[in-house]
Amino acid sequence: MIATGFLGQEPYEVHLLTKAHIPQLERLQQDVLDGLTNKSILQPLDEGELSFILEGNGMMVGVFVKETLIAFRALLEPEIDEEHLGYDIGLTTDDQLKKVLYQEISNVHPDFRGFGLQRTMADIIMEQVDTSRFKVVCATVMPFNIASLKDKFSQGMHVAALKLKYGGKLRYVFAKYLDKTPQLWSEEALLSMADTEGQQKLLKDGYVGIAMQAKADGWLVKYVK
Repeated sequence: MIATGFLGQEPYEVHLLTKAHIPQLERLQQDVLDGLTNKSILQPLDEGELSFILEGNGMMVGVFVKETLIAFRALLEPEIDEEHLGYDIGLTTDDQLKKVLYQEISNVHPDFRGFGLQRTMADIIMEQVDTSRFKVVCATVMPFNIASLKDKFSQGMHVAALKLKYGGKLRYVFAKYLDKTPQLWSEEALLSMADTEGQQKLLKDGYVGIAMQAKADGWLVKYVK
């Protein structure tokens, strides 16, 4: 057990997960998927992908209520291939790429939403990272997946790229450097989340996305440099 807390009056425990938890992980993913109106925003991990992470290629933390898994979050130590997110944020060498972790899937059972578990698990799992080995955490998020975008920005991650990934799917590529202090900026711009080309131009010009805000006609992303 690595943490405890309360969901209202209900106590919970947080544990590092092992392969023995795969059946519970699969059930929880299905419960989460069943509760989604737009199922395209979630790509569950299959048994092989879960096993890969839990065999030492990353880590997962799980939240348990009365011994039932009700939430989990994963970090992946990725293989180095042509799709590696490190390339998308400007890394070039194998030594740099080996120091990258991915924020992978994060699920909360529909009955336990509204307690801030996404952020709680993010804080807990990031505390487990060996910062002598890993220097940057990356993630991808689909534009207009508002909950996931808010999650990444709340952790201090920034948009480093907006491009086609995974066979042609448009994704924001987020990054967070674990050994850098926040930088001041002198320029900023607000662009519609729907303006893909405009955002890509800003990113090419050295801007990064650090926040989002709702407007009457849609969502805006704040870029700075």
